[in-house]
Amino acid sequence: MRILYISVHEVLEYDELKIFNELGYECFSHGAYSRPHIGSSLRPPIPEMNYDSNFADLVDLSPNKDNLDPKIIEDKDIIIIMHSPSIVVNNWEKIKHKRVIWRSIGQSVSSVEQVLKPYREQGLEIVRYSPREKMIPGYLGEDAIIRFYKDQLEYNGWNGKNNQIMALNQSMKHRAVDCNYDFFHETCKGFPVKLFGGGNEGLPESAGMITYEQLKQEMKENRIFFYTGTQVTSYTLGFIEAFMTGIPIVSIGEKQGNHQFYKQQTFEIQDIIENGKEGYVSDNISELKMYIGELLNNHKLAKEISDRARIKAINLFGKDNIKNQWSQYLSKI
Repeated sequence: MRILYISVHEVLEYDELKIFNELGYECFSHGAYSRPHIGSSLRPPIPEMNYDSNFADLVDLSPNKDNLDPKIIEDKDIIIIMHSPSIVVNNWEKIKHKRVIWRSIGQSVSSVEQVLKPYREQGLEIVRYSPREKMIPGYLGEDAIIRFYKDQLEYNGWNGKNNQIMALNQSMKHRAVDCNYDFFHETCKGFPVKLFGGGNEGLPESAGMITYEQLKQEMKENRIFFYTGTQVTSYTLGFIEAFMTGIPIVSIGEKQGNHQFYKQQTFEIQDIIENGKEGYVSDNISELKMYIGELLNNHKLAKEISDRARIKAINLFGKDNIKNQWSQYLSKI
């Protein structure tokens, strides 16, 4: 079986292509991994994935995902489209005779659901990434809920030897409403903190860009991961990476995670982390400061939180579970 994977997010693309390939599917990506042996700017190559130079050349000649060359489509059995509704709309007549799966990534809002409705009625399959997406106004339903994943053998080994906070976000101040920068700044004021990610230059917390390997190392060595979410996501890949590594997470809660501008209650962290057990969740700055202080001053407490968090992370987001869910879903006729 041959999968055409149309990507708009290269980190998720890397993760999902790896497990589809391991499941025995022949994968072709219209994205960063059209040449999987080269890899992307953010993630390493996937040398075990099939490389078809003719397909890669077609992608080069037809870079517009909203107008796919029919030759890219014709010999594929399953088409997985990551998030972008325009890819579905503008290619529907070319792809409707195939098995077409729309893969959500936590960015859907009522207008996206509305745009996809006629294609859903014509057989478009939907795989969601969170049960919280049911809170989207005009929700179109799902054929499956399959979470993002991280490999528990790759993300592990937290030690917390650096007694400081880390956070991970791009252009945090510029996207203030979406990333809760002011809340983050006020909560972390007075504590040692590093904010990793591009577009944060000039912010007092900014520690610049880091590589994939550096990211994993920072998550192992820092004491706390402060999570602010990005509207309207239920969770992010960065959250899973931290949760799986075992770095204790201190997170905003449901109120800050669901900005009133978007009118949907899709933020999920308060459902994933039981406050005080696998991490800390609150919308109260004073409470969050207290939790941060306790974790910075008590490594034993931090280790207990870490151990419980990792158990839950493996259960919810572990590679083996998610791989099995995809296997069952894709094998449906």
